[in-house]
Amino acid sequence: MPLTPGNIYELLLDHFGNQDWWPVDKDYHKGNVSDPRFEIIIGAILTQNTAWGNVEKALENLKTSNSLTVRKVVETDLENLKTMIQPSGFFNQKAKRLKILASHLRENYKDDLDRFFDRDLQEIRNELLSLNGIGPETADSILLYAGNHPIFVVDAYTKRICKRLPVEINGESYDEIQQCFEDELHECFPKKDTAQLYKKLHALLVELAKNYCKKKPKCNRCPLKNQCEFNLIKTKLAVK
Repeated sequence: MPLTPGNIYELLLDHFGNQDWWPVDKDYHKGNVSDPRFEIIIGAILTQNTAWGNVEKALENLKTSNSLTVRKVVETDLENLKTMIQPSGFFNQKAKRLKILASHLRENYKDDLDRFFDRDLQEIRNELLSLNGIGPETADSILLYAGNHPIFVVDAYTKRICKRLPVEINGESYDEIQQCFEDELHECFPKKDTAQLYKKLHALLVELAKNYCKKKPKCNRCPLKNQCEFNLIKTKLAVK
């Protein structure tokens, strides 16, 4: 029997509990009178093609130098910025991307994230996608977690899980998976809670992939093992 995104959410929430994503150092921003949403924006770029643990090291370097603001990223020398974010990997590319995005926010919005986010979701998304180095996953992470806009983030973990579970999706592309999740979840949950629901489900899928649904999966303890086609096939092959 096919699983729906709503079923997956309820099963994973029961197993893992609320993950309270995106992680942000609120005490740091309170002490420095800075906008925590910009830390999320930076993190969304730094997490490209790397583990979150590496991003945390880069963010700590930026905090140590008080560089978690639009103004500081714009004004920081490119080579110094590369050095600070080096733990995140691909630091030459990522430093340039951070510079481009920060400069865009300064030139067009005077560093004001309220002005940037207080617009139509699709308008902001198209604008983000027009910037070098920002693809759908990064743009949607910024929109959802920093802007609190209701858009579901599809990452490599989600794609892997969807291939293994009996989730009925008309295709495997980013847009097709995103559309499937959004359409089904809209039918099952109040629309006013959509952004929070997307945050919670995305975080739960990440936990599932990191703990159980790995490249080499640990099916025996997975909370979805009884519904997983991959596990059922593996079990049948083992019996033979």
